[in-house]
Amino acid sequence: MSAPLLTLFKGDSLNAWELSPVEAEYFPGEPAIAHDPQNYRYINGFVDVGDLPCRVATWRDVATRQVQLRTDWPVEGLYLPGSNRRVEFTQFRYRPTRLARWCRSWVSAPADRYCSFRLSTRGGVHIWVDGQLAGRFEPFTRNSTEDTIMHLPLKAGGSEIIVLTEDMAERDVQWFFELVLLDDVALDVSLPGARMGQQVEALKTLASQARCKGDLVDRNGQVVLEFDTPATIDVDVHVLVTATSHTQAVLLDRQLTLKAGMTALPLCMGHELPDGYHTLPLTLIAGESRVERSIGCAVLHEVVPQPLAADLAARKRVALEHAALHGEMRMGTAVALLEAGRADDPRLRPIIEETLVAIEERRDCADFISVPLLWAYQRHAADLPDDLRLRVETALLEFRYWVDEKGNDVMWFWSENHALCFHVSQLLAGLTWPDRLFTASGRSGHEQADLATERLGRWFDAVEEEGLAEWNSSAYYPVDFIGLLALAELAPEPLAQRAWALCDRIFTMVALHTLNGVPAGSMGRAYDKELRAGPLTELAPFATIAFGRGWLNSGVASLPLFAAGRYQPPAALDQYVEPRAGEVVSARYLQGYGPASLLTLYKTRHVQLSSNSGAKAGGYGHQQHVIDLRFAAHPMARSWINHPGEDDPWGQQRPSYWAGNGSLPRVGHEGNVALALYRLGESARLDFTHVYAARSGIVHHLRGDTLILQSGEALVAYKATGPLEAIVTGPGAGLEYRCHGRQQGWAVIVGETTDLDAFVAHVAGCQLQLDPQATQLSLSVPGKPQLVLDWSAGLTSGGQPVVSETLSAMPRVSISRRS
Repeated sequence: MSAPLLTLFKGDSLNAWELSPVEAEYFPGEPAIAHDPQNYRYINGFVDVGDLPCRVATWRDVATRQVQLRTDWPVEGLYLPGSNRRVEFTQFRYRPTRLARWCRSWVSAPADRYCSFRLSTRGGVHIWVDGQLAGRFEPFTRNSTEDTIMHLPLKAGGSEIIVLTEDMAERDVQWFFELVLLDDVALDVSLPGARMGQQVEALKTLASQARCKGDLVDRNGQVVLEFDTPATIDVDVHVLVTATSHTQAVLLDRQLTLKAGMTALPLCMGHELPDGYHTLPLTLIAGESRVERSIGCAVLHEVVPQPLAADLAARKRVALEHAALHGEMRMGTAVALLEAGRADDPRLRPIIEETLVAIEERRDCADFISVPLLWAYQRHAADLPDDLRLRVETALLEFRYWVDEKGNDVMWFWSENHALCFHVSQLLAGLTWPDRLFTASGRSGHEQADLATERLGRWFDAVEEEGLAEWNSSAYYPVDFIGLLALAELAPEPLAQRAWALCDRIFTMVALHTLNGVPAGSMGRAYDKELRAGPLTELAPFATIAFGRGWLNSGVASLPLFAAGRYQPPAALDQYVEPRAGEVVSARYLQGYGPASLLTLYKTRHVQLSSNSGAKAGGYGHQQHVIDLRFAAHPMARSWINHPGEDDPWGQQRPSYWAGNGSLPRVGHEGNVALALYRLGESARLDFTHVYAARSGIVHHLRGDTLILQSGEALVAYKATGPLEAIVTGPGAGLEYRCHGRQQGWAVIVGETTDLDAFVAHVAGCQLQLDPQATQLSLSVPGKPQLVLDWSAGLTSGGQPVVSETLSAMPRVSISRRS
C-alpha cells in the first residue's frame, strides 16, 4: 500500500476515489400518459409528478438485473477531498438518460473488522469490498436523498472498495453518494493505482482557493484568476470560458502557466468576452497531477447604466436591433431578425434548425422556444424557406403539448412558468392549424385551442388571485413573459387582456424593486448568477426598455417579443423606479399559493431592503431568496443573508451555497429594519449562516458582531447575536461573513447618511437579543418601539403586530418623506 492520502475519523466522509468515465445511455421507456397533479397551486420546490416512463423502465430493469463487478475501466479522473464532502456528479440532461460511474478507493483499518458507514445517495449504489458484493441500495427516487447503513469488511492490510453509482436523469439530476464513517475508529485511505503525481496536494490547494479577482470585470479590466497562497511549482492551467445560458457556448479557450511564487494569473481583457456571468472550467496540471475546478465570473463592459431614448417605441426599436445583432443563438434572435426585416441573415436557418431539433426530440424547455417559433410562423411564415416552413408545421403538429398526450420525454410541465408556456403553445398551435390533426393527442387544432383556453383560464384565475410563486425572479420573469407577451399580441380576448393586465402587475413589481437600472429584491426562485450579476440577467433589459436606463445584453428568451409587440407597461411606474431625494417608497403584498410570501420593501434613491416574511420558518429553502439589499452606487453593489444549502461555494444544488436556504428563517420587516431568526436544528448540514457582501461600490467595516456596509449615501448594518467571522481565503474571501451556531439571529438596519461615525454610534446603541430557547429575537432601537420577532407569531412593534391589514397579490404602495 502507498502512503495514506487521508485518514478518516468518526463523522468523516470517504471522498477520495478513482473515477471511470461517465456512462450515459438514452433511456426513454415506453410512451405513456403521465400523472397530472396540476392544480394551479404553485409552490417553490420539487413537485411529485409520479413516475415518468424512463423511471418505470429503470425500476423494471433494476428489479431483475444482476450487476457484475467491472475492474477493466480506465481511470478518467480523481475525486479528491476538497470543497464537497459528497461524491457528486450533478448535471443537466435535456432527454431521459441513464447515468453510471465506477469509483475505486483503498481503505485500511487498524485490524480486520467490519466498519459501519451511513450511505446517502440520490440514485443507486453497489459496493464491492475486495471483489465481493458488500452492499446494494437502489431507491432510484428522483432527486430525493435516501439513506441506509452499510457494514463493510475492511482489512488491516488494506481493502479495495469499488462503488458503482447510478442515476436516472430527468433533466436536472442531483447525482451523488456519500459514505460517512459511524464508528470510532481511524481508517487510512489511499489511491495506490492512481497516477496522481507528486503535486496533487499543491494543485488541490490551489483549486480550492481559485476565484476571479473582484466582483466584476469591465471593458478595460482584466479577468484574473486569484489564489491565496503562492504556487510552489509552475502549474499549467487550462481555462475554458462558457456561457451560462442554454447555449453553453465556448467563449474562450486558453492554456496558461501559473509560475512558482505567483498568486495571480491574468486570463484576458474584459473586452475579449461578451457581457455575462460566465462559467470557467479550470484544469490545473503539474506533471502527472491534474485537478479540475469550475468557478464563475461576471463581465460587464459598461458599469454606468446607459440612458436610452425618452420614447418607449424608440427604446423598443433599439432593443430589437440589439437582439438582432447581438442575441445568442436561440429562437428569440430569429424572431428579432424576422421582425427587423433581416430574413436573409445567415444565422436564421441554423437557429431555427436547432430549435426544431429540440422540439422534435422533445427536449426539456422545448416549450420556451415553441412559443417564439409560433410567433415567427404566424407573423413571418412567408419569409421562411419552403423546407423550413414545412418542417415547422410537422414538428409543431407532432409536438406533445401536455401530459395527457403520450410521451416518454422528461419535459417539465408542472411549474408556474412551464405550465404557462405549454398552454400558450397549445393555444397558438391550435389557432394556427385549426383543422389539422395533432398526432400526439389525436385532437384537431380547434380542440387543442379550446382545451388550452380552458387551461389558461385556470392558470390566470390562480395567479391573479394568489400572485406568482416565482416572484421577482430574474430567471423566471423573462420566461413568464414568453407566454404572456405572446398572448397579449396573438391571443383572442379575453385572454389577451388578462395577459396584458398581468404584465402590468409584473412590471409594477419590477419597478418597485429596480434601483439604478438593476432589478433585485427577494425572489421566489434564485440562482447564483441572478444574485451575483443583477445587471447581466435577462430581466435587466426589460427594466432598461420600460424605464429608460440600464443595460442590454444577449438574452433573448422573450425580450424580442416585448420589443416587437404592442404591449406597453403602465406610464405611472417611474415614481417607483427612482424615488426623489428624501422620499421612501414602501410596499407590502402577498405572492404565491399559501401564501408563499409576505413581501415588504423599503426603498430610497440610494438603497433598497426587500424581504419575505411569509416563508415557512425552519422549512427547506430550495431557491427562496428571503432578504436582499441593493445599493444604487454600483450595479454589483448587493448583499444578502442565507443559510447555505451545500458545502461547495461554487456548487449548483438547490439550495446552493448562496442561493436559497438549507433552513429557512423566520423574518420580520418594519420600515428600515429587518430581523431574521434561524433555528437550524441538529440535522442541518452546515452550522452557520452568512452574509454575502459585494466589494464593488461597497466599503466593509467589521466590528465584532456587526458588519457595516457603506455605499454612496447609504449605510447598512448587519448585527448578529454572535461574533462574525470574516472569510479571508477561498471563493468567499472578502465577500463572506459567517455567524456560527444552530440558533442565531440577525438585524438589518438601513441608514441613509454619509456620517459613518454617527451611524456606528447609532447601531452600537441598538440591543439585539435572542432568548435561550431561540423562540424570540428582539431589537431595541433608541427612541423607537421595541421590535420582537417570535418564531410562531411573527413580528410585533411595541407589542402590536406589524402586519395587521388585509393584503393581496397587488402591491400596496406608499410614498412618504424620510424621517
